[in-house]
Amino acid sequence: MKLHAFTALTLMISLAACGSKNESGQADATNTAAPAANQSNAAAGGMGDMAMSPTAKMAKGTGKVTAVDKSAGTITLDHDPIAEAKWPAMTMAFKAEPSLIESVKVGDEVNFDIKLDGNAGEVVAIAKK
Repeated sequence: MKLHAFTALTLMISLAACGSKNESGQADATNTAAPAANQSNAAAGGMGDMAMSPTAKMAKGTGKVTAVDKSAGTITLDHDPIAEAKWPAMTMAFKAEPSLIESVKVGDEVNFDIKLDGNAGEVVAIAKK
């Protein structure tokens, strides 16, 4: 029974540390919680104060919007090769924040930034050409 109490206490302390901030109010650099949702700065093409997982990296791309699915939260792009991801040109759907989805329509030629985490990519900024 004591082992369960110790495990629960350890879990509570670990979870409390995930959201900790330093004295200046900034999140600690050791925080490895899931990336924060992109803020309004993304609609203007910036990345805001978005946190990234340790395995995530950024990439830039260009392409054409072929579909917008607000209910699924995705933008489908027919994009040129993306060197940082080692991806050839292809058409694929990317998750995106609602403000980014609202900012484009089918047929728009765009420049975009994606956050890569493994084989998955999420549009974090997009701007019409």
